Formats: sequence, C-alpha cells, structure tokens
Amino acid sequence: MSGIPRVLSIAGTDPTGGAGIQADLKAIAANGGYGMAVVTSLVAQNTQGVRSIHLPPTSFLREQLDAVSDDVTIDAVKIGMLATDEVVAEVADWLRRIRPPIVVLDPVMVATSGDRLLDERAEAAMRGLLAEVDIVTPNLPELAVLAECPVALTWPEALSQARAVSARHGVIVLTKGGHLGGQGSPDALVDAAAGLPGGRDLVEFAQDRVPTANTHGTGCSLSSALATRQARLGDWVAAVASAKEWLTDSLRHADELDVGQGNGPINHFAALWRAGDAAAAAAVADPAAVADPAAVADAVASITGPAAGIAAQTEEWWAGIEHLRTEIGDLAFIRGLADGSLADDAFSDYLAQDALYLRDYSRALARASQLAPTVAEQAFWASSAHGCLVEELELHRTWLDGRATDAAPSAVTTAYLGHLLAAAQGGSYPVLVAALLPCFWIYQDVGERLAAANHSEHPYRAWLDCYAQPDFQAVTLEAIAIVEQAARGAAATERADMRRAFHASAEHELAFFDQTT
Repeated sequence: MSGIPRVLSIAGTDPTGGAGIQADLKAIAANGGYGMAVVTSLVAQNTQGVRSIHLPPTSFLREQLDAVSDDVTIDAVKIGMLATDEVVAEVADWLRRIRPPIVVLDPVMVATSGDRLLDERAEAAMRGLLAEVDIVTPNLPELAVLAECPVALTWPEALSQARAVSARHGVIVLTKGGHLGGQGSPDALVDAAAGLPGGRDLVEFAQDRVPTANTHGTGCSLSSALATRQARLGDWVAAVASAKEWLTDSLRHADELDVGQGNGPINHFAALWRAGDAAAAAAVADPAAVADPAAVADAVASITGPAAGIAAQTEEWWAGIEHLRTEIGDLAFIRGLADGSLADDAFSDYLAQDALYLRDYSRALARASQLAPTVAEQAFWASSAHGCLVEELELHRTWLDGRATDAAPSAVTTAYLGHLLAAAQGGSYPVLVAALLPCFWIYQDVGERLAAANHSEHPYRAWLDCYAQPDFQAVTLEAIAIVEQAARGAAATERADMRRAFHASAEHELAFFDQTT
C-alpha cells in the first residue's frame, strides 16, 4: 500500500514495556505503521516473570473493538494474548463481522518456563480461531499444542507439524526454530495450499542466532512487525524477510538497553536511533553535504554500519531514476503499445530482441541463485530463471511464429546483456541482484501502465493481459526485499557499487524500449 498502514494489536499488557501491547506498538511504529491497541488482559509482569493477570469483562473487550472499527479503517490486525475461550470467541466473532484484510495470530499458549497458559477449552478455541486468520506465528511449544503433538526436537519434525496445522486449518504457519538451540535460528513459511509466491508451499529463512539473553517480547514484536510489513508489501515472503531483518538488528543491540534484572527487552528503535545520531554527526562534520541526500545516506552508512538504513536503499534508488522512468513512459514505442497504434513489425522486432535477451538474462538469474546466501533466495532466482526459459520464451515464440530464430542481437541488446553478465561474473551477489532488480521493477512499472490501457478490442490485448497477473507484483516485491536485505548487509563501498549497477540497468532498460522506434 502507498500510505501508512493502520495496524491494530489485540493483546495483553506489559507494564515494563518489553512485551504485549507495549512492544506491539513499538514494533508497528519501527516498521512504518500507525499502531492501535485493544487490551484483552491487564498483566502484572516484569522482565523476571508474570505475577498476576486481570481480565476485563468480555463486554468491555467488545466495546473496545467496535470503538476502533466503527471509526478507523484497519489495514492489519495482530492478535496476541487472549487467555480464555470466552475472549477467543469474542475476538473471532469480531473478525467474522469486520473481515480485516490481514490477520496475524501470535498464539500465546505456553510460558517461557514451559507451563501451559490456557486450559483445554481455551486451547481448543485457539485452534478454532485459526480459520479466521491468515497466518499463525507459534514457537515450537505452541506449534506442538496446535498440532496436538509432543514438542518437536528437530527442524524437520517442526516443519512436519507446521504442514499438518496448515493443511488442517487452512492457514499459513510461520515456523520458528529458536527453541531448538545451536548456532542457527531457522524460520520457515509453510503453506499446505502452495499459495506462496511461485506456487511454493515452503520458504525457509536461514539466520544465525544472536548471542543475547535480552529476548523479552521477541514473539510479540516479530508478529507485529510482520503484520505491518505485510500491509506495506503485500507479500508474505518479502514481509517475513524484512521483519526478520529488523528483529535481528533489534536483538543485536538489545544489550545496549538497561531495563530490568531478568531477560530484558529487544531494542525496537535501535536502527532509528543510530541513523538519527549518524545524520546529526554527518551534518556537523560537513554541513554542505546536507543538501545532497545521497551524500547524507553514505555518511550515515559509514558511521552506523550495514543494518541501520535511515530509509530503504531501494526506495532511494527508485526515486533516483524517476527521470528515466518518465522517459520510458514517453517513448513512442510505449505510447503506441498502450493505445494500440504500434505497427506490428515494430512489436515483432521488439519481441525478437526480447527473446534473445531472455536467454542470457536467465544465465544471470541462475548465477544469482548460485551466489545466494539462503535457500529461499536460491529458490527465488532459480524459479525466475526457469520462468524466463520456459514460460516467457514460449509466449514470445507463440507471438513471433518462429521469427525470433532469424534475428541477431542488436547493439543495444548486446550492451545490456554485457552489463548483466559482467555483474554475474564479478562474484558480488549484492551488486548482481542490484543490477537485476530494474529488470523486474521497471518491467512491472511499465506493465501496470499498459494493463490499465487494455480493453477488449485492443490489438495487443493478449500480451497486455500478462501484465495484469497477480503474481507479477508479488515476484517484484520479493526481488525488492531480497535486494534491500543485501544492501543493508553490504559495506558502504559495495552499496555504492550496487547503486551504480541499479542505475546502469535502468539506463539500459530505457535504451532497450527505445531501440525499435
């Protein structure tokens, strides 16, 4: 979505601010949303444990929920502690009436000590609530309760339980492996209906464990960040990847806080605070640089390190090529394709060059898959390469009726492919994926304009229909999230190389669209 998402947390409280609704509101704000809160329970707790819980009447819970939804458009809902079957039923009834577009359930069912927090009726009600939500984010003990199995002791066992819960209740499961111990802390999205981007039923996220005892509120914060990111990105894979990146940074800087004598909270605003300090330091060091946003961004990056990000790098790069995107939209080829006046020979010439381009472009995608640091990224780039070779080339052959085999690569096509293959051979994964990103993003940007101009009598209707496919935007959003993560993990010099590669690809895109006119 283009605006600021309005995210409602339905959960209990934590007067020390590290978990519950207080943590939810911080996580929502840190991830770019406007947070709202409906209280299900008043909890007397601190970093050392829970002392007592007070439950307001469910009638008051209903009044809170209605007060929000009667007045505010809700873009996403995060659900936390519900405590009793009566509370679960009240929330379920409200969800059925209001139908929020995104619902994330963090099933607070098992304490850190291993004690069950809900009785059998409440646990059964929680399993019934799964039918009303989009995604559930249990830790391993909570996953075991939902699956009605013993707690998983291995990662394959956890994935098996997640598949069973997903299939039984028709819900996506974010499986979290933090309780397994060891150096790694894997997560995975599991969807038995294979509704994840690319028709996948499993996407794994590799992550090293952050060495800190200050993890209070981690589950609350991740689920709230996920709801916010999903409202912004519209793609569960991209939302999980970006939410995990934020959470990892917040854990890495948790020890900087001095809150409580037990397991302290994560540092929700670590990146924001570092970026603010760095921007101030950069302005003091070079006041003239304040007039140059790129210089400020580089100065901030050099001080704060890879994970800070005062603003999304990819959004900054996208804004930096606005003039190129405007030129592309004004090209005679694009205008003719939109209004249907483009000559058939011109369109055929474009498709012939595009078919030749796709063959070597797929090699660059395959190289990105080889260099990718995670299984999820390897799968994404490999799937994209396969799509180029099978689906897109077949579409070109259908339109061209064999004419592409007689064409030779133009100088423009050769130059573009040379740029991408040079990035592929350079060995830098971040630079390569930055070079590939405009191939997704600009294509989608142009495609949305063309799809909007389509109609039943359009001579290129079948081709323009391709741009209206729902997977089109989802794949682009996933590519953006992957490149954003790579940028935040890169050194300042490599990030500058990424920006140059992105900009060069955008210039090649302009030349490629312009070569047939």
